[in-house]
Amino acid sequence: MVKLPSGKSIPIVLRRRFSTVPPADYAGNRINLIPIPHRSIPEARGQDLDFVNVAHSHIIHSDWGKLELSPPAHFTPFRITHVLLKIQRDHVLSLEFFNWVKTHSPDSLTVETHSIILHILTKNRKFKSAESILKDGLGIRSSAHSADKLFDVLLHSYRVCDSSPRVFDSLFSVYARSKKFRFATDLFLRMKDYGFFPTVESCNAYLSALLGSNRPDIALGFYGEMRRCRITPNVYTLNMVMAAFCKGGKIEKAVELFSDLENGRLLAPNIASYNVLIAGYCRKGLLSSAMKLRTSMGKNGMEPNVVTFNTLINGFAKEGKLQEASRVFSEMKLSNVVPNIVTFNTLINGFSQLGNSEMNDMLYQEMVRAGIKPDILTYNAMISGLCREGKTKKAAYLVKELDKERLVPNSSTFSALITGQCARDNPDRAFQLYRSMVRSGCHPNQQTFDTLIAGFCKIKDFDGAGKVLLEMFDRCLTPTLDIVMDIYNGLQQCGMDRLAMKLWNEMEARKCRDKIERVT
Repeated sequence: MVKLPSGKSIPIVLRRRFSTVPPADYAGNRINLIPIPHRSIPEARGQDLDFVNVAHSHIIHSDWGKLELSPPAHFTPFRITHVLLKIQRDHVLSLEFFNWVKTHSPDSLTVETHSIILHILTKNRKFKSAESILKDGLGIRSSAHSADKLFDVLLHSYRVCDSSPRVFDSLFSVYARSKKFRFATDLFLRMKDYGFFPTVESCNAYLSALLGSNRPDIALGFYGEMRRCRITPNVYTLNMVMAAFCKGGKIEKAVELFSDLENGRLLAPNIASYNVLIAGYCRKGLLSSAMKLRTSMGKNGMEPNVVTFNTLINGFAKEGKLQEASRVFSEMKLSNVVPNIVTFNTLINGFSQLGNSEMNDMLYQEMVRAGIKPDILTYNAMISGLCREGKTKKAAYLVKELDKERLVPNSSTFSALITGQCARDNPDRAFQLYRSMVRSGCHPNQQTFDTLIAGFCKIKDFDGAGKVLLEMFDRCLTPTLDIVMDIYNGLQQCGMDRLAMKLWNEMEARKCRDKIERVT
């Protein structure tokens, strides 16, 4: 792992970092660019030339049946390359031939043949087709060595096809969208060496993928590299930079960037710009600032959308301020913004945390009247709330409703039910639910086991707690030393010395004692 300035770590595969030096005039460094190499392709002669000419004739006359008469062994990479070069002016025919070869003689396609079709397609601005070929496997499931080779082959065949820089952009875009961060980073830096730069759209795809993988520091580093390379950002770029600042805990930087947008020093902000900063405020618990920004939207000709309201409702709900969340919900409806399932689930989950099942019933009915179909998250939140209130029978009724709605209980469903039974001092029933959970293919987590053990210990059933502990060991989960000692001491106090020793021996046999001590 590599330490970042924020104190976080990143995998070693991303060690090749973007520079942290402030952006400079990149154009002044163009004299240091590496010249694009040129590697000519040998001319086709003899039987190779005969094959290319005959194949060309069949292709332009759409005589694919005659082409099929040739044995697969005749379709060598060299011949396919020359056929593609011969028909490259017609990108539709070129792609048709490439796909034909992929079906009839796939072993004939190499990195070199792929590079030719990629040049042809990108030169003719058929970027989706080019990216589809790349996504189909070339370079995506490859090793770093193969990725380097692909870049080298594209580079050396660049002048042969009189290609476009967009061929490298397409490759970068696919790596970015596929979250192949190491390949994308290395490709960007190699492209830069030769004066090739990705489009802002591809850069945005990379920023989005980094943020989606919770790597805001790397996203900010990449944005700095974009500026150094004079890649002009658009408002979507800057929105993601704001999101990176917010995720990285640098809310003041996000506010500064937003102010530049709002004051017209950069680009004009859009609705997403406001939503990003509102989300940043909510994440930090600065709800008054979030509401103030929401109010300012109208003054700037922006109307809040469903994302704006959902973000605010979620912010208040997480703070347990359900009255304020409900007020925002009412404002949302008055503004003729239609609530969606996220809106209702957020509110239902919030009221469940407070144990207000009556309010949840009202929200559920409103949701159904609005034609919004509840999902498993809706039911889980309601079940959890009922269990918190000790209304386990009503919770069990909702579980039966899942089957009618063709929804499948998941780990959260079972965990809520287990919590409810333990709260009612019924750990035996909770343990039965745990068994059902496992049979259903759901995976209990540490919290599930902790709840069960606490439930058994509460009623002094240390035998039951010991059974749960052994289940934990079977699932390679390590309890804390406090939990183990509570059970061990409880067994001894109840005169179950033999069972206590058995538990201790089981821990010894499973080599759990060292793990427990390390965890503690």
